Amino acid sequence: MSKAHNDVVITGVGIVTCQGVGKEPHVALLNAESPPQTIVELEKFKPYPVHPLPEIDWSQQIAKRGDQRQMENWQRIGVFAAGLALDDAGFKDDAEACGSMDMIVAAGGGERDINVDTLIVDEGLKRNDREVLLNEKLTTELRPTLFLAQLSNLLAGNISIVHKVTGSSRTFMGEESAGISAVETAFYRIKSGESTHALVGGAFSAERLDMVLLFEAINSHSRNEWQPLWSRDQGGVISGSLGAFLVLESRAHAEARGAHIYASMSSIEGDRGNRNPGNLEKRLERLLEAAVDVPPESTAIFSGSTGIPDLAGREKAVLERHLPGAAIRGFGGVTGHGLEAHFTLGLALAALAIDSKAKVPVFDPTHEKPMGAATKAAIVTTVGHQRGEGVAVLSAEA
Repeated sequence: MSKAHNDVVITGVGIVTCQGVGKEPHVALLNAESPPQTIVELEKFKPYPVHPLPEIDWSQQIAKRGDQRQMENWQRIGVFAAGLALDDAGFKDDAEACGSMDMIVAAGGGERDINVDTLIVDEGLKRNDREVLLNEKLTTELRPTLFLAQLSNLLAGNISIVHKVTGSSRTFMGEESAGISAVETAFYRIKSGESTHALVGGAFSAERLDMVLLFEAINSHSRNEWQPLWSRDQGGVISGSLGAFLVLESRAHAEARGAHIYASMSSIEGDRGNRNPGNLEKRLERLLEAAVDVPPESTAIFSGSTGIPDLAGREKAVLERHLPGAAIRGFGGVTGHGLEAHFTLGLALAALAIDSKAKVPVFDPTHEKPMGAATKAAIVTTVGHQRGEGVAVLSAEA
C-alpha cells in the first residue's frame, strides 16, 4: 500500500484490563509463549463471573482528588485510559495540540441507583398499580444530581477537564456499535482532511449489578465457572471492566512531529441488520472484503466475539472460510467483554501486536491455532451481543 499524507495511523495506546494497567503488561501478554493467565472474579456476583479491574493508582492520570470523587468508576476508567493514550503519543503536555484535538467517545448511560431499583422491585411485589408506583418512586427517590453525574457525555467532559482536550467532541451511545462508530468517525475525519489528530475510545465498568442484569435479561450472561471464549455452551458473555483509548493521526501530522507509529489503519466499516440465517454471514463477508490482500500467515484476527455460542460459531466460520491461514484470537476470553469499549480494545491489542511483531499465543487452546510468523497485519472484528458488526484492518509500517 502506497503511503499518503492523510493515511490514518495509530500513535498512542491507552489500555486498562484485568490483565494490567498500560501497554507493557499487554505487550507481554501478546508475546508470551503460553496462553494468558485467566483473571476472573467468581464470588462477587455469583453465579455470574466477571473480569475485574486491576489495582489502579488513579492519581497517576487524575491528579485532583476532587475530580476522582465526582466520577463513577466507568468515568474514572475512561479518563485514566485516555490519559495513558495521550502520554503514550507525547501529547499530554502539549496544550496547543490538545486544544485542537478531536475527541470521540463511546459511552453507556452511566451507573444506576441500585437501592432505588431494589426498592421499586420490592414494592412492586406488593401492589398491582405498578405504573403509579413507578411514577411515585421516580419523583421521590431519585436524586437529580445522580443523573447530572451520569450523563453519557460527561466522560468526554471529564477528559476535557482533566487532560485539557478541548477540540471538537462527540459521544456515541449504542452498545458495541457505539465503539465502532466512534473509530469510524475519527478515521474518516482524518482521511478527508477535516482533522489531523483525534482521541477516540471508551470505558466499561463490568462490576455492577445493573450491567450483569443487562446481559442476563436476554439469557446471554455466562454462569458459574469461567470457560474459554469459543467453548461456552450457555449464556456466553463474561463482561470485563476495562478502558481503551487510541490517538489517531494523519501520517503527515505524525511524521512532522516525529511520532512513533504503531500501525496504519487502512479501512474500517460498521454495519447492522437482522441476523436471520445467512444475513449476518453476508454482512461479515462484505466487511471482510477490505482484508483481501493481507498475508494470511502473518495476520492476526482479533475477534471481538461476545462468546454467545450461536453468534461466536457463525462469526468464526466466516473468518475461517474467508481467511483460512490467519490466526484467530478471541480477545474477550482473556479481558472480558467491554461493550462500548470492546472495539477500541481490539484495535489497541492489534496495534501492540503489530508494533512488537508478536506471535500472539492462543487464547483458547482447543479452538485456536498457533501463529506461524510474527504479526504484520491485523483484522479487528466486533459482533454486538444483539446488533451491529464492525471490521477494521491494520498493517505494519514498511
